[in-house]
Amino acid sequence: MQIYIALLRGINVSGHNKIPMAELRMMFQAMGHGRAQTYIQSGNVVFEAKAGEAAALAGRIEDAIESRFGFRVRVMVRTAEEWDAIIRDCPYDAAGLGEEESIQMSLLADDAPGPEEIARKLDPGNEKDEYRVMGRELYLLLRQRMSESKLADNLAKLRHTVTTRNWRTTLKLAEMARAMREG
Repeated sequence: MQIYIALLRGINVSGHNKIPMAELRMMFQAMGHGRAQTYIQSGNVVFEAKAGEAAALAGRIEDAIESRFGFRVRVMVRTAEEWDAIIRDCPYDAAGLGEEESIQMSLLADDAPGPEEIARKLDPGNEKDEYRVMGRELYLLLRQRMSESKLADNLAKLRHTVTTRNWRTTLKLAEMARAMREG
């Protein structure tokens, strides 16, 4: 069995696409995915599944959500090992962040635009914020509140091909996956 991390895009936001986490865990278990655990209400799931099925998992989870909850959302899946690499490869230093600064990590779907189109859509519009595309991940360094960042606003231009989590959530999901591997 392999440990995976799934991120659901756009659930429980402003009262839309509501999915209770207890029901989401039950859905994962009904799909045969063992030890499903969720973290906060934004759709983060750490679970076990047969090794080697990462490519098909996201689609099956999307289908199950649509069947059970009546709407479709994008799901991005990475193995625990890929998640460890996401953290290890982060080009920004979380330890050196100022009070209003943050690192955000976005998973890109397989059908996400390439780096050139991402560059056109994400133009940060200032010299404060930065981003880097590395493989299937997009790292953002925001030097101001997310609500004040043009770069963060421009993420919406990538529509359904990206889902973003703050660095604290990224680290917590790695911790959960590590505990599951050891347990």
